[in-house]
Amino acid sequence: MKNNPEVEIITIGDEILIGQIVDTNSAWMATELTKEGFHVFQITSVSDNAEHIIEAVDNALARVDIVLITGGLGPTKDDITKQTLCRYFNTELVYNQAVMDNINTLFPNRPHLLNELTYGQAYVPKNATIIQNLVGTAPITWFDVKDKVLVSMPGVPSEMEWAISNEIIYNLKKRFNTPSLLHKTVQVLGHGESALAIILTEWENNLPDCIKLAYLPSPGLVKLRLTGNLPDKNELEKIIDAEIKKLYTILGSAIIADRDVPLEVVIGDLLKKNNLQLATAESCTGGNIAHLITSVAGSSVYFKGSVVAYSNEVKQNILGVTTESLIEFGAVSQSVVEQMAQGALKQLQADIAVATTGIAGPDGGTAEKPVGTVWICVCTKEKLISRAYKFSTFRGRNITMATISAFAMIKEIVEA
Repeated sequence: MKNNPEVEIITIGDEILIGQIVDTNSAWMATELTKEGFHVFQITSVSDNAEHIIEAVDNALARVDIVLITGGLGPTKDDITKQTLCRYFNTELVYNQAVMDNINTLFPNRPHLLNELTYGQAYVPKNATIIQNLVGTAPITWFDVKDKVLVSMPGVPSEMEWAISNEIIYNLKKRFNTPSLLHKTVQVLGHGESALAIILTEWENNLPDCIKLAYLPSPGLVKLRLTGNLPDKNELEKIIDAEIKKLYTILGSAIIADRDVPLEVVIGDLLKKNNLQLATAESCTGGNIAHLITSVAGSSVYFKGSVVAYSNEVKQNILGVTTESLIEFGAVSQSVVEQMAQGALKQLQADIAVATTGIAGPDGGTAEKPVGTVWICVCTKEKLISRAYKFSTFRGRNITMATISAFAMIKEIVEA
């Protein structure tokens, strides 16, 4: 049984190469394989062209132990993966009754959906091990190539995910020994990638040899991914947890989460844990905070509602912002954002409220308040914090960074 196997993922389809669809399959497979200790060495995309497919397979088998292919298994003429693999492995397509039985099982009450093209899925490579696809018509084909393995799966994401989760990883782990591999992620706010690297120089230089560090920057946020590799998984977890404790000592409240989940999940869990219900009053973020919060299943437990107060009239008539504040300080001001948050707290009968007002851009800025100026306020009945931020000149980035900052301020006031 071979140790530490390496994997190459090959996705097949012109639609990927011309940008018609995004290759989500590779990312999903790489995540699941990594969890199980497989090392994804390379990801390759090729067109629906037999020569390209053969070249990709040949190159992959020369450098890795496991080749996983998705795509090109449909019943139409443009799907040629099955025929090309027959050519590569010097075999032929033969009828497989078990595949046909599985196809009939999938359509017990819809025989009109079956036709000669669908029946063609029952023809499979003669020298392959066939794994039934219980959620689709195209079977999974497994080829043993001396001490290596090639598996061809459908490109439909739901079918590929079923195959990986229920069949492929299980069978690969019977064939290969995988090490204990562990990833943990710390999410950091308020520091750019290079600035953060300088702060963490000493800590990073003293990391144990079994741990690798990666910086994953995005607007307003840097993820620190710690990857460990040891035979003893429990020991590995203790080592990584000790390093994360050191990070808290160095970075403190700049760490918004020590797990790799969306921030809206972090905030939702925090609100639920503290039995708090949130309301939002959004101007420059246009409802983005509410959108992300409610994208999480079960958010009705901790989210009351939102007022998208884009105009001054809405700020005044619904949230109770005074005309005097708007005239004296302007809509993008501390006075206005605090009244917006307090108005949302009262009108929506929430326990905690967040408000945003700013100049997202690209127009509307002034010398005093340039594009990217944003005021954010979070309040409860007892506590209130408000801050001004200077973000970028790019509208989308400003909305994203304001949303992340709002999440951080919600966490701050809940944990204060």
